[in-house]
Amino acid sequence: MPYSDYEFEEEIMIHATLQQLRLFEAVARHKSFTRAAEEIHLSQPAVSIQVKRLEENVGLALFEQVGKKISLTEAGRELYDASKDVLGRLVELEDSIDSLRGEVAGSLHVTAVTSAKYFLPHLLGAFQRRYPDLEPKLMVANRASLLERVADNEDDLYVMGHVPPDIDVEEYPFLENIIVVVASPDHPLAKKRKITLEQLSKERFLVRESGSGNRKVVEEYFQEHGYAINPYMELGSAEAIKQGVMAGLGISALSLHNLRLEIAAGQIVVLKVEGFPLRRRWNVVHRKGKRLSPAALGFIEFLQKEGQSLVNEVLPVKI
Repeated sequence: MPYSDYEFEEEIMIHATLQQLRLFEAVARHKSFTRAAEEIHLSQPAVSIQVKRLEENVGLALFEQVGKKISLTEAGRELYDASKDVLGRLVELEDSIDSLRGEVAGSLHVTAVTSAKYFLPHLLGAFQRRYPDLEPKLMVANRASLLERVADNEDDLYVMGHVPPDIDVEEYPFLENIIVVVASPDHPLAKKRKITLEQLSKERFLVRESGSGNRKVVEEYFQEHGYAINPYMELGSAEAIKQGVMAGLGISALSLHNLRLEIAAGQIVVLKVEGFPLRRRWNVVHRKGKRLSPAALGFIEFLQKEGQSLVNEVLPVKI
């Protein structure tokens, strides 16, 4: 008699080890044996061997390769869904036990927009040093990818600047986001003492992709005053924009926390623009109704109470 889907999955789970499922899930998620091995800190051959043994237990191929790309087979997709469920439940169990103990320990998954990468690792590191049993995992993503993860409830917490009004989250401001206009030191506006928005509207702006929170804030500010910026070039990261500014390709508006080294080295200057700097807030958010672990609750409290002072101490910037 053939197995039902449930019996098939149950049979696999009996013979598969948790380590094999973890490795398989990582390979399936990254679509790469190499990246999965790096994440789990094993060699690529060790990962391949364990996935091969899992395929032997299943009796079916889990991956197929076309050229250099791998993809899941039908059996692989079934097992991927089941493995996510099993591993997710184990994480929930660990978090529930930690909650009963009231300990700040166990896993903490945080995803942040790319601009937060300049300060968030320092804050997460300080929090982890205070609670050594914590196992934090930080993912940095562009705004569109982060909002997809929020929609799918994939992480404990998310860090972003502008929070869209149409997403169902609780938000907690914890750090000032200072947005300044910058240029290369030899730009014609670099030594001007008072620059108007009208003057800036005629300059070439280097901007992030459409949908970027920082870009949205700046564009809205110009629109409120009857002007618009001139997007000369869209670049995929603050690093690329800074390189473009230093190369004299144009000016840009960036978060001050992104510019500490370049300002100190005299490679970038902050322009004296009327109405700037813009002062907004960085926020940590989570889905409404989500049951938070002591680790997540503790990190929110830590960010709100100590985030600003720690960033000022570790990453001082003067304008």
